[in-house]
Amino acid sequence: MRIGFRCCHGFIRRQTELLSLTPLALLLGTFAMLTTLSARGDETTIAVASNFTAPMQAMVNQFEAQSAHRVKVAFGSSGKFFAQINHGAPFDAFFSADAEKPARLIAQGLAEKTSLRTYAEGKLVLWSRRDGFVDDQGLVLKSGQFHKLALANPKLAPYGAAAIEVLQHLKLAQSTRSQWVQGENISQTYQFVASGNADLGLIALSQVMRDGKITEGSAWLVPDSFYGPIRQDAVILKRGRENPALLAFWLFVKSPAAQATIRRYGYNTGASSGPLKATEGGDTDAE
Repeated sequence: MRIGFRCCHGFIRRQTELLSLTPLALLLGTFAMLTTLSARGDETTIAVASNFTAPMQAMVNQFEAQSAHRVKVAFGSSGKFFAQINHGAPFDAFFSADAEKPARLIAQGLAEKTSLRTYAEGKLVLWSRRDGFVDDQGLVLKSGQFHKLALANPKLAPYGAAAIEVLQHLKLAQSTRSQWVQGENISQTYQFVASGNADLGLIALSQVMRDGKITEGSAWLVPDSFYGPIRQDAVILKRGRENPALLAFWLFVKSPAAQATIRRYGYNTGASSGPLKATEGGDTDAE
């Protein structure tokens, strides 16, 4: 009887110990699970104009280095993204190459009106891949000592429209017209010059600038007064308005670190944007 009692007592004690440990084990397990979920963060998918590829990649890397959230980026034509968003493409935000398309998405009820902001203002540069070919006043344009001048199609891209404004300002639009070669977008325009198929090109400064310096060749930074602002607006789309990852990244883009990154790639920053009226008529397939 005594032995049986001891065995029974030992069994009861062990069961009591297990029961007393179970809540702690459950608590630790729950905490570990929550910590793992928190460490994973959330994910957002954004659509970004291709002319902004390099600075956006840099900003995403900066953001992900300090956050558990992840940002997936699709780069391409703003015009194509606009059409895809209208057909239900799964993007949380849209960084356009112009101001028109985000405003139209707001007018259509597909984007948050209060989120509209100008994230960058593009700059135009006359560039050649050849060292010393372009002087610091852009006089090579007036000299006519070149075979081909590349510019983006002004009907399709805002940088192309700005290039026409520059040539008109310099009173060279007519005299150089026979030498134009037009790209469908600013990326193709850059390739014309980089490949040597054009001697010169009026392209986005961001395509040839890193850390405040021209990466190769020679260039003339066209004065801002020669063309209208190339305002690039961004907007949060309806499906992304409650996505924690997007909201965190949206705040990061406004941070001093992100703004400095944007400027290093040749953009102006700091402009504020109010809602624009959606315009009717032709689309610019902006990049």
